[in-house]
Amino acid sequence: MKSSVIIVLGEKSIAIARQVQTVIPNATIYGIASRTQTADHTYDKFSETVSELFSQGHAIIGICAAGILIRSLAPLLSDKRAEPPVIAIAEDGSAVVPLLGGLNGANDLARAIAKSLQVQPAITTTGDLRFQTSLLAPPPNYRLLNSDEEAKTFLADLLAGARVKLIGEAAWLSDSNLPFADDATHQIEVISEEVKLEVIASKLSSKYLVYQTESPQNPSSIGKVSIIGTGPGAAKWMSPEVKAILEAATDFVGYKTYVNLVKEFTKGKTIHASDNRVELDRARHALELATAGKSVVIVSSGDAGIYGMASAVFEVVDQDSPKWNQIDIHVAPGISAAQAAAAAIGSPIGHDFCTISLSDILKPWEVIEQRLSAAAQADFVIAIYNPISTQRKWQLPAAKETLLKWRSPHTPVILGHKMGRKGENVKVITLAELEPELADMQTVIIVGSSKTKVLELGDRIRVYTPRTYS
Repeated sequence: MKSSVIIVLGEKSIAIARQVQTVIPNATIYGIASRTQTADHTYDKFSETVSELFSQGHAIIGICAAGILIRSLAPLLSDKRAEPPVIAIAEDGSAVVPLLGGLNGANDLARAIAKSLQVQPAITTTGDLRFQTSLLAPPPNYRLLNSDEEAKTFLADLLAGARVKLIGEAAWLSDSNLPFADDATHQIEVISEEVKLEVIASKLSSKYLVYQTESPQNPSSIGKVSIIGTGPGAAKWMSPEVKAILEAATDFVGYKTYVNLVKEFTKGKTIHASDNRVELDRARHALELATAGKSVVIVSSGDAGIYGMASAVFEVVDQDSPKWNQIDIHVAPGISAAQAAAAAIGSPIGHDFCTISLSDILKPWEVIEQRLSAAAQADFVIAIYNPISTQRKWQLPAAKETLLKWRSPHTPVILGHKMGRKGENVKVITLAELEPELADMQTVIIVGSSKTKVLELGDRIRVYTPRTYS
């Protein structure tokens, strides 16, 4: 788990934030720039900041209303086993409410904070509240061997009045408020890591929980990182190599939308979903998982090497080398959106072409404009990625203006929308007709060269760029 972050909305909350820091010394106080003067770090937009920090795996303590945290994080919730703790504290310190991350220590963290504020934490997790321990989330160096469903049924039985017998030793269990009895119908057994799983597998049931002790991870136990491209979306475009990697992986890392494209492979696996703007943090997290012996797959759509996660991983390796030198890193190619759109309409990239992203998040617009101008002047077919978003409306018209300096307004333009997914659509227009409302972040735009031609074959339209120059 990464370091904790204390989010405040105003200077008057700093005093309580500093008190929380006495419990969590490494926590950083984030204060909104326009309303705080003494925070450790400032931010401008609450929801964007909270979402990004949550996606990166930071525990979040918000000194604010619970509702604003819930609304900010709701779109990111996917796997409760991977969610970091999220705690809301009333502005006056009178309430401490764990909202998320109960399986990753949120309740214990809330108890510690509440104790320092001399209030009672608002723990709502029934099992944790009644038994003062969590059977679903054992402490470090203990592993629950039962399935989630078996463990949930076991806990439900105890809450309904069943009693339990403990076999073996574990202070976190024996010191709890679990309803122990020698003649109990339910049993919990603690076994050492030397016991082979096949010996105990037949005992596992909704009335018999087994926890296995584990030694701390051996640093020499290095896993691997595979960076895969799923293709634009359709399963038929996913390579056999990629499917084999997905089946063998233990952990899935990626933007939530892309991880959902391979959900048939994630059952029973650990998912580490995050926001789309934290590529380097996502790459670093995947490498850290691999150092713990995990077989990690980083999911990109299209091809991972074309505006995907492959370069982000190697950038982190380059920054932190030789920390990651022992990790096996493998890149598996996929079909890109430009290839899919081109194939759907004919062969517009049949001759020299290039790809340019209009997103200025990672590179300045001046560089994008320079490359557009150079590519247009050189008469390349240009595949444009990330043409427009809710936050970026002006770049596409600006790109069109630059292209029209070198290209005819009658130049064929292909719009490939949601390639390989529900709602797929391919349209052919002219450069003069290209307008922002025709595209979004799920659209790839292919701008033809001076040689690109449109063929009308009955009621079908095909576009191609000839390889022969007369």
